[in-house]
Amino acid sequence: MFTGIVTAKGTLQEISSVGGDCRLRFLCEGLSLESSHSGDSICVSGACLTMLDPGDRQFSADVSQETLSLTTLGRLQSGQAVNLELALRADDRLGGHLVTGHVDGLAKLVARRPDARAERLDFEGPAHLARYIARKGSVCLDGVSLTVNSVDGSRFSVCLIPHTLEITTLGALQPGDSVNLEVDLVARYVERLAEPFDDGGIDDVAAPTIRE
Repeated sequence: MFTGIVTAKGTLQEISSVGGDCRLRFLCEGLSLESSHSGDSICVSGACLTMLDPGDRQFSADVSQETLSLTTLGRLQSGQAVNLELALRADDRLGGHLVTGHVDGLAKLVARRPDARAERLDFEGPAHLARYIARKGSVCLDGVSLTVNSVDGSRFSVCLIPHTLEITTLGALQPGDSVNLEVDLVARYVERLAEPFDDGGIDDVAAPTIRE
């Protein structure tokens, strides 16, 4: 589990083909891995990966064909920057919102414009995910927790403050670029709870009989 608060930017150093998929090697000079171990989870631009051989500000991760095809990780080039966040600990502050690192789809940047010292970015998301994106709700883009400013069909906008523009990869996005999109986890559960539920005809469990 993650929060969408990016810890640091990393750089893809190496792409190796292994058994039909690939292993990626990342450099993360701004992120301490002293307490990290192989098998730990790490969020790489919104996708939860399993860390391998962490140490000396570097780590590797195996990426399946499924992840390569459904996220932007399959389009990464050597030297390209990524957003990084270590997994949430039980005693950490929840500064963003609950993020699983399970990418729902890709959103495309359609426009960006200045908004005082910030920038407003307009994205087009997959039509089937539009129902989960609400004005003033939360959305995760390339691993960054953001507040939705407006929604129009499958389009939505977010506002990036100078800090976010500087410490994440979102500041370098140009119209036409795609990002990994994860909708709010709570919205998914609310939808599921609102659906009619068939318990298969099983009666409620009777209360235990109290004997005196």
